[in-house]
Amino acid sequence: MKLRGISAKEVLRELEERLVSDMSYHSGRILGSMCTLPHPLARKIFSRYLEKNLGDPGLFPATFQLEREVISMLGELLGNSNASGIITSGGTEANISAMRIARNVSRKNGRKGKTIIVPESAHASFDKAADLLDVKIIKARLDEEYRVDVDDVQEKVTSDTFAIVGIAGTTALGTVDPIEALSDIAEDKGIYLHVDAAFGGFVLPFLEKAGFRVPSFDFRNEGVCSITVDPHKMGMAPIPAGGLLLRDEKLFIENSFEIPYLAGGKYNHPIILGTRSGATVIATWALLNHLGVEGYTKIVKRCMRNTRILERGIQKIDGLRLPVKPTMNIIGILSDIVDVCKLDLELRKKGWALGKFPEFLRIVVMPHVKKRHIIEFLSELESAVQILLASRTLTSSI
Repeated sequence: MKLRGISAKEVLRELEERLVSDMSYHSGRILGSMCTLPHPLARKIFSRYLEKNLGDPGLFPATFQLEREVISMLGELLGNSNASGIITSGGTEANISAMRIARNVSRKNGRKGKTIIVPESAHASFDKAADLLDVKIIKARLDEEYRVDVDDVQEKVTSDTFAIVGIAGTTALGTVDPIEALSDIAEDKGIYLHVDAAFGGFVLPFLEKAGFRVPSFDFRNEGVCSITVDPHKMGMAPIPAGGLLLRDEKLFIENSFEIPYLAGGKYNHPIILGTRSGATVIATWALLNHLGVEGYTKIVKRCMRNTRILERGIQKIDGLRLPVKPTMNIIGILSDIVDVCKLDLELRKKGWALGKFPEFLRIVVMPHVKKRHIIEFLSELESAVQILLASRTLTSSI
């Protein structure tokens, strides 16, 4: 830190120079991220209310009330207008908090609470949860559609199992696990079922509104105890904005920590963070009211139209194919003729940032990705494949 400060103008100039290498969503070349440009209204509101701290809600009762309304709107969207919950820093905090609650519920009901069963496709936040809670995580295999194999889940359930996790919009391919079947297992065995819909929670309900056939995944399944949903993904809220919804308020109250020393008065909350951004909550409330169901449905439909363009374009390139037909605006790229890791490197040389998994590449068609970006990408994707094929041919002839 400098002994004597410099002018705001100099600080801004240096930041512009220092941050020039950061990628921008405006470019349309960020294809592997589940985040996007915050909505213009959300940006304006977020900057206006930066001092709001929901870690001490007694000081900001009006902001706290807006959070209750956000939870109610999200609950209604996900099949339970009476859901309880809280806005979190993101899906990781929500998932870890859900697993802590699940463990507590299990132990209260006389179970040992030692293992969690998750799909092989589960987000790394569940590994973190297992590490923090000092419990074992068991991964169930996937079927040919990259969804969790329900029979394998059933076989892995023991008296030690305190939670089952299903994913509604996997990080890798956006697939939706058979939540109805998992719900039946959870009810039959008396086990907590958590649904990670961090991405799908702001996509699937609007696809359903648009007339798409959508797998059942939310609180309409009686075994579902909690759901993670992230407004800062397809909800277009500013980062950080995650959410944890609980089926009823009892789960919230019985698993909360009491903070007695706050300036605004004592407060109970069931998550990890203390200080929380009220500006995020206010911005999310504004977006839900401004865009409404119709606005979000239009955004999701536009993303799906662009996903179909991308899907058709990939299938026209020799040697490329899809691991699975897209359920939502996430699409994978497999190849029988080139190494996908080398393909990813070639595309990064051209300025494209995709998601990379061992078997395939992953593209998320977020609102910042326009039709023109997809057409440009498809052209450079085909070029990258040809470069790799030419390199392989040259190598083999030497």
